[in-house]
Amino acid sequence: MNLIGYVIIAASFIMFAIALTKNLGEKYAWINRKIIHFSIVPAILMFYNGLIPKEIFAAAAFIFGIFQLWPHIRKREFSWYQIEHNYGEVFFAFSASVIPMVLPREYATALLLAMAVSDGVTGVIRHFYFQKHGFNVKLKKHWTGSLGYLITAALIAFLFLDANISGKIGWAAMLMLAEYQPWLDDNLAVPLVGSLLFLLY
Repeated sequence: MNLIGYVIIAASFIMFAIALTKNLGEKYAWINRKIIHFSIVPAILMFYNGLIPKEIFAAAAFIFGIFQLWPHIRKREFSWYQIEHNYGEVFFAFSASVIPMVLPREYATALLLAMAVSDGVTGVIRHFYFQKHGFNVKLKKHWTGSLGYLITAALIAFLFLDANISGKIGWAAMLMLAEYQPWLDDNLAVPLVGSLLFLLY
């Protein structure tokens, strides 16, 4: 299969996720955001295996970021997954466009997977925790989600990072704290902290 074929397959997962989440509707906006996060995983793995060059991956992520920013600018958000005044999904796409260009492939893959998978798992756990307890799901954080983040990020670290056990767990823990902190959007904080941590790995 050639490059175009791999790009089409990767894009198809994302397009399918968008179509699926649109059908789920605004009630599941927070879950829908995470489903779209998950949908980038095939593209990340294709990048890791050299099937999609970093330049193509970065350009596609940047274009997707623009595509998501435009509704915010027009004040006509895609209500089934975008939240007014919250640009997390835009930051996610722009961060994903920069990471493969500035970091080595193996490390970039680990960080991108943490952003997509660990953040997604965290959001799903928190959604159902708060829904079960009758609270507003949007923009809330809880230790249960952070535990899910830590476990999945540690698994990613063990698969992709060349470090000792304590280093891998420490990497996962630092990203978990970056995701949990309340001052900067986690879609900026995690890639920023993850990029700084590269100096240690």
